[in-house]
Amino acid sequence: MSQPQQLRDESDFDQLPDNIPISATIADIEEKKGFIDYFRFVVEVKTKGGSKYLIYRRYREFFSLHQSLESKYSPDDPDRPGPNSCVLPPLPGKIYIGNKKEIAENRIPELNTYMKRLLGLPTWLLLDDALRMFFYQTEQDSQHAPRALRRLRPPTRKVKMVKEPKMDLFSSPRAEAMFDFRGNGKAELNLKRGEVIFLLRRVNADWLEGTVNNQTGIFPESFVKIIKPLPDSDSEGEGGGHTYSCLRCFLLTPSGVETRDVCVQEALTIQPTYSELVSRMRNVFKVDDIALNYRDPEGDLIRLLDNEDVQLMIKEGRRQQGRIQRPVNQFPWELHVSMASDLSVYGSEP
Repeated sequence: MSQPQQLRDESDFDQLPDNIPISATIADIEEKKGFIDYFRFVVEVKTKGGSKYLIYRRYREFFSLHQSLESKYSPDDPDRPGPNSCVLPPLPGKIYIGNKKEIAENRIPELNTYMKRLLGLPTWLLLDDALRMFFYQTEQDSQHAPRALRRLRPPTRKVKMVKEPKMDLFSSPRAEAMFDFRGNGKAELNLKRGEVIFLLRRVNADWLEGTVNNQTGIFPESFVKIIKPLPDSDSEGEGGGHTYSCLRCFLLTPSGVETRDVCVQEALTIQPTYSELVSRMRNVFKVDDIALNYRDPEGDLIRLLDNEDVQLMIKEGRRQQGRIQRPVNQFPWELHVSMASDLSVYGSEP
């Protein structure tokens, strides 16, 4: 680089705001048990002003950022970029088949290289709104407690392990399973009659979180008998565990209606995609050929066909939120699942 060019770039950098990200490194991956189970990357961001913070991003958010930047700044001829264009670093491509954890782990060095090169591009690109929002710490990011952060820990010597005193299991809050229960997805426990579950906290009025057979998850209280109840603070769902939200869904069949509450590790503000909802409902009801629906304010059943329909359903549910009494951690919208070929549920067949 020529000296005048270097001086100009240094001058441009000095004029950048202090909150501009200048480096980012993946500290760990975390599994998220939402409408579909996925892994997200825990990224440590450093700003020009010297501050550090953590953000949590999925691969598809990296992909969306890259597409946005490509559409605005990629030159028509990579060998001759213009004054308002630049050659972006390559982003590792999508992988559709394989173990999700292994895929996420293998992507870490490639994504670290991508972020290093991206933040090393001309200083004017660092002011792009999409890029700044990607590396911005949202309120949800700041409220999330990080776990291991394996890649930020320095190497240490082995130290002598001191055994902690054994916990008196019979003094712990616990319950006995009165019936077999088969969970839907990784968030829910599988219980067998007679098993003792050690209670961690109350999720809502109907669900508890606990541990059995070295597995932790949630389960309906109606399937167990409480032997020793939780303390009052944990009974109110204020423990330090994950936040679970519940979706009320109905399977409409000629023989009747089956009602299920599906709990996911997501905030009530989450907006799932159409494909995520279809995948989850197929798993819950063990039926493949299904249609997703919701009821409008007049009570008519409306079929969902794409993401725009899902957005409309959620918006309508939030609009009706104050008129219908629901538990505090239940989504304000409900899903009605029908057979794809059954048009009778809509009142009149064409």
